[in-house]
Amino acid sequence: MTIINFTPWSALLGGVCIGLGALLLLVGAGKIAGISGIIVGLGRKNSAPLSDKSWRLAFLLGLVLVPAVLFASQQIAVPNLAEFSVIKLVLAGLLVGIGTRLGNGCTSGHGICGMGRFSKRSFVATLVFIVSGMLTVTLLGLGA
Repeated sequence: MTIINFTPWSALLGGVCIGLGALLLLVGAGKIAGISGIIVGLGRKNSAPLSDKSWRLAFLLGLVLVPAVLFASQQIAVPNLAEFSVIKLVLAGLLVGIGTRLGNGCTSGHGICGMGRFSKRSFVATLVFIVSGMLTVTLLGLGA
C-alpha cells in the first residue's frame, strides 16, 4: 500500500482546511466537528430540532461530495482497494466503529477538536489511536 499524491504542501493545505472548518463550526455554532458525534446526532429521534439535523446533514454531505468531485475531475487518484478482501474491509470498518465507541469519539473529535482545546482525555485517546494504528500496520505487514 502506498500513499497516493502525497506532498507536504497538499498535506499542509488539507490540515489547514480541516482546522479552519473545525474552528468555524466551534466559533459559529458552538459545535464540535467530531464525525462520530455528528452521525450520532443525526440518528437521534426527536431529541434534536430540525435545524440541528440540517447542519449535521450538510457537514456529512460535504464530506462525501468534495472527494467525489475531486475524484470525478481527476484532481486526485482514487485509491485501489482491489488487493484487500471485502471481509477485511468490513472487519476494518467494524473495528473502527467499535474503537470510536470505546474511545467516546473519533480521531476528528479527539485529535483535532479535543487536542485543540487541550483536553487531557483527547490527548490520551489520540495517543491510543496512533499506537493502535502503528501496531496494526506493523503486525499485518502493511507498512512495507
